[in-house]
Amino acid sequence: MRPGAKVMFAIAAFLGLVALVYIFGTMWLQDDAYLYGVEWAGVTAIVLAFGLAMMLGTYLQFTSNRIDVLPEDWEEAEVEDKAGVLGFFSPGSIWPFAMTMAIGVLGFGIVFLYYWMIALGALMLIWATTMLSLQYGMPKEKH
Repeated sequence: MRPGAKVMFAIAAFLGLVALVYIFGTMWLQDDAYLYGVEWAGVTAIVLAFGLAMMLGTYLQFTSNRIDVLPEDWEEAEVEDKAGVLGFFSPGSIWPFAMTMAIGVLGFGIVFLYYWMIALGALMLIWATTMLSLQYGMPKEKH
């Protein structure tokens, strides 16, 4: 089992223990004249966090059994062993800035609850995302 799966299972074990302590603690302790019983919001949150950690640990264990040894698992690995092609990054694209502005307009619309600004920000974001995706798929004169 790789370290990633071990870490997630350790987090899941911790959250399981915390869930049990929280359930029994809220069931039997009465600190502010509240009725006896479990506090369901906290129990639900902790149990869902436990389930998420278990799912991630299971996924990491499942995938680590099917891949070769990674360079970070070697004792004598060098930085160059993991290096590879990082991908293509556009040197002078305006669309990330346009997406930032669209998210800003959308955020201001949500904060101030201006429905017209929310719609405008959403349309700007859809347009900027589409143009970013199609930036190198369209002829130069269409930019």
